[in-house]
Amino acid sequence: MKTLVEFVWEQQENLNYATGEFSRLLNDIGIAAKIVNRDINRAGLSSVLGFEGSVNVQGESQKKLDVIANNEFIKALRSGKQCAAIISEENEDVVLFDDETTRNAKYIVAIDPLDGSSNIEVNVPIGTIFAIYKRKSVGTTITREDILQAGDDLVCGGYVIYGSSTMLVYTTGNGVNGFTYDPTCGLFILSHENMKFAEDGGIYSINEANYIYFPAGVKKYIKFCQEDDPATNRPYTTRYIGSLVADFHRNLIRGGIYIYPGTLKNPLGKLRLMYECVPMAFIAEQAGGMASDGFQRILDMHPKDIHQRCPLFIGSKNMVEKAEKMMHEHSHDYVKIYAAEKN
Repeated sequence: MKTLVEFVWEQQENLNYATGEFSRLLNDIGIAAKIVNRDINRAGLSSVLGFEGSVNVQGESQKKLDVIANNEFIKALRSGKQCAAIISEENEDVVLFDDETTRNAKYIVAIDPLDGSSNIEVNVPIGTIFAIYKRKSVGTTITREDILQAGDDLVCGGYVIYGSSTMLVYTTGNGVNGFTYDPTCGLFILSHENMKFAEDGGIYSINEANYIYFPAGVKKYIKFCQEDDPATNRPYTTRYIGSLVADFHRNLIRGGIYIYPGTLKNPLGKLRLMYECVPMAFIAEQAGGMASDGFQRILDMHPKDIHQRCPLFIGSKNMVEKAEKMMHEHSHDYVKIYAAEKN
């Protein structure tokens, strides 16, 4: 039984940037995840269900657990002193730590503290998504270049899924590994080693209620998934939970594709590039999968804003390639949608 902390320490020799500081940072994220897991498991017995009465920078109503989770991760990362700044879905601006030790820390964390929080009251799996970047200007004031780094600059991407069991899954560019939380001893234990996407899957995950707003390429792909073709194991099964972490995790285990496209209502989709799309794309690629915005690789993108939105096609490699091909074939339709957003 290998714990998360033991595993990270063993893997450090394979990482040219990893130090004890990185190990402690990942441990701090694990500590906060345990606290959030406790709060979620007790949600029905406490007063943490329902709305906080405020909205985040996205204009979305905040659930009480959104705020609680955000505060717990900020508290853990501030106390750990390995993180200089946090980019969070729940904070309009970058959270900067101003004591001398933390100010000179090497890492910046981008995080969605509670993904899928609209599902809290109905006991559907929800999660936390995090991305770790290494600063470019240690020892000086944090710069724009420190904050707005490209996906390929990521040093660690991960998520925690709070479901029938709680798991922490992460990669540092050397494969994807999953750790299941054992509440009897309070430890994350290595349970899923070297996780891999199947090249082809049999599941597609998309909110088809928005079908009339989808670009032609997405509509074409959905029809492709629904066609009867035993030679290619179609029709595929549709499964959509409405939590990126839950849908992605299922498809990682079983093989499939998750799609959140740009639409007539939301031309750039609703997912955020830095703390949702990029870390999940890093995990997908390290697991042998693929992640695209429909036209280009997610990890090639350079964010212009910390809360920038981005369409997402992610999962089994052959499925994403097929969807991307159909998007290119009907790119004229998406150009019109994207132009509407620009104007």
